[in-house]
Amino acid sequence: MKKASSKKNFSGKTVLVTGCAGFIGWKVSQQLLEMNKKVIGVDNINNYYDPALKTWRLSTLKKHPNFSFYKIDIGDLIKTKAVFKGNRVDAIINLAARAGVRASVEDPWVYLDTNTKGTLNLLECCKDHKVKKFVLASTSSLYASLDMPYKETAKTDTPLAPYSATKKGAEALSYAYHYLYGLDITVLRYFTVYGPAGRPDMSIFKFVKNMDAGKPIPVFGDGNQTRDFTYIDDIADGTIRALRPMGYEIINLGSDHPVKLNYVIGLLEKHLGKKAKRKVLKRHPADVTATWAHIEKAKKMLGWKPKMSLEQGVENTVNWFLENKTFLKSLKWKD
Repeated sequence: MKKASSKKNFSGKTVLVTGCAGFIGWKVSQQLLEMNKKVIGVDNINNYYDPALKTWRLSTLKKHPNFSFYKIDIGDLIKTKAVFKGNRVDAIINLAARAGVRASVEDPWVYLDTNTKGTLNLLECCKDHKVKKFVLASTSSLYASLDMPYKETAKTDTPLAPYSATKKGAEALSYAYHYLYGLDITVLRYFTVYGPAGRPDMSIFKFVKNMDAGKPIPVFGDGNQTRDFTYIDDIADGTIRALRPMGYEIINLGSDHPVKLNYVIGLLEKHLGKKAKRKVLKRHPADVTATWAHIEKAKKMLGWKPKMSLEQGVENTVNWFLENKTFLKSLKWKD
């Protein structure tokens, strides 16, 4: 299939953002609205973590006159189709997903329904309604234990958990629809995303919450595992840049600067003014010991590179937690 030019910017007015009440979907929607785009938000407000946080994020979006919302599950084809019947959509950013590597081992079926079947439903709607652009959120988990830094050309057919396997299925379906119907599709492989209003199941927020309360933080292994932490605003910026026409491309979005988890814990101790107590847990077989994004393709095709330093990003995250502590304490947190 002939590739489109990546130099031309997206000119559409209306973007459908699935998972708009999720962490990345919320920030992407927010940035699109600030660009005077019309955003159609879709989310099923599931209970993977306390829906009150999703409701909080959603309430900030509903203040914008260019935002409309549908509470539906993209795994339901009939309800998903109905959104397209009533709206003219120029692009889809599919950020609706069941996240969590370990949780996917416990209940793989719900991951299949949302991550793979849900993507298929959206691709069908894209085809039927002649939507110009489709952006799929994928994951660095696909790289498993391959040589680093991870390049987009690496083999990714040995996923270590149902989460990454269902994301690989979504990528494969996306390519098929690009090939068969000429859909312009960009697949983004995100590396560990963090920041204010982040997911409570992710390490940084669990650590902040426990440290602030004087409780031990759960650390899998010795804390020397490395992660390519990437700030939420940078991720959202790269996601929106991916709306430009490109044919079919897979692009990493990461910091290209992996750090040890112990270093992040040290930053949290500094900004909270408290020493972390640790509860050492056995590493899960689906966890990888390191991630590292090769981002030259993102720089070249999207003109993108991360701007936020880890040190400042962690400080921003801690400050947001402290400013919203009363609300966050009311959430039901899973251990």
